Amino acid sequence: MNSIYNFSAGPAILPKDVLYKAQKELKNWNNLGCSVMEISHRTEEFHQVITEAEKDLRDLLNIPDTYKILFCQGGARGQFSAIPMNLLRNFLTADYINSGYWSNSAFLESKKYCNSKNILIRKTKNNKTYLLKPSQWNVSDISAYIHYCPNETIDGLSLYEEPSFKDKIVVGDFSSFILSRSIDINKYGLIYAGAQKNIGPSGITIIIIRQDLIGYASRLCPSIFDYNIMNKYNSMFNTPPTFAWYLSGLVFKWLKKQGGIKKIEQLNKKKSDLLYHVIDNSNFYINNINKKNRSQMNIVFHLFDSELNQIFLKESKKFGLYALKGHFIVGGMRASIYNAMPFEGVKQLAKFMLFFEKKYG
Repeated sequence: MNSIYNFSAGPAILPKDVLYKAQKELKNWNNLGCSVMEISHRTEEFHQVITEAEKDLRDLLNIPDTYKILFCQGGARGQFSAIPMNLLRNFLTADYINSGYWSNSAFLESKKYCNSKNILIRKTKNNKTYLLKPSQWNVSDISAYIHYCPNETIDGLSLYEEPSFKDKIVVGDFSSFILSRSIDINKYGLIYAGAQKNIGPSGITIIIIRQDLIGYASRLCPSIFDYNIMNKYNSMFNTPPTFAWYLSGLVFKWLKKQGGIKKIEQLNKKKSDLLYHVIDNSNFYINNINKKNRSQMNIVFHLFDSELNQIFLKESKKFGLYALKGHFIVGGMRASIYNAMPFEGVKQLAKFMLFFEKKYG
C-alpha cells in the first residue's frame, strides 16, 4: 500500500512510531495483561505515565519550576470560559487581541464574564494580510490580562514575535503552535493548548500557568475549570482522559528522540518553505498573506480558478494526499503540516501541485 499523508488541521496526524508503539502495547501494557485504557488513573503504574509526561514536557519547553502544568478536559473552547473565571480577579475587563477566527471566538466567549476589549490587529496592505506587532497593540492600562493566539489555523496567519508587557499577564492560545518552535515561557502568565494538533489525540488540554496566578477563581467557576482545584488534585479531580494522556506522553518522548524543539523547528521551516516556494513561483496558486505572517503549521492557498477545487481534491487523494480542503469560512485549500508530518509528505504535495498546475494551468 502506498503511503498516505494526512494534512488534517485537527484531529491531526500522529507520529507513526507512536502509533506503532501504542498498537504493540494496546492489549498488554507494562505486562499488566490489560490495556492502559482499562486501568485506574490512580494506580502506581499510571502515576508513572503522568510523572514522565510532565517531566518530558518541561524538558522540551524549558518550563521553570515556578509554573504548574495541568492536563485538563474541555478543549481550548473550555479554556475560553475558564480563563476569565480564573484570571479576572477584581478586574472588570480584559484585552483580547483579535487576529482571526479562534482569537475572535475567545473574545466572544469572554464577553459573558467581563467587559472585554476587542483589539483588531489584522490589516491589509497591497492586497496582503498582515498582523500588527505587539508594540503596536492598543492595550488597556486597567485590564486583567492580554489574550492572543499566535497561530490562526483557519486563516493561515501567524505572529512570531512574542509579546512582552511589563506588569501584564499575557495569555496565549497555543493549540496549533505549541512544540513547533522555541518559546520563552517566562513571557507568559498562562499558555493553553488543545492536544489534537501537535501533542496527541483530541480529549486532553494542556495548561501551563504561573503559580502565583492560581487560586483566584470566581465563586461561580465550575470545579473542573478551577485551576486551584485541578492543581491540588494533580489534574485528577475527575477521571482524566487517560489514553490521550498516555499517547501525549509518547509524543513527548518521540519529540525528544527527534532532537527536541530546535530540530523540529528547523524541519517545520523547511517543510513550509517548500510549499510557499511552489505557491510564490506560480500564477496558479494564490496566498494573500504577508510573508512575515505566514503560518508554518497551516499553509492556506487558493486556486486561480475555484471551479478546479473539487478536481484538485479528488486527484490529490490518488496521490495519497488527504484532508486538503480549506475551512468552509475561507474556502480554498489548507495543508496542515504539524510536527508529525514527514518531509516526504510535503515533497509529495509539492510534486502534486506542480503536476496539477501543468495539467490544468
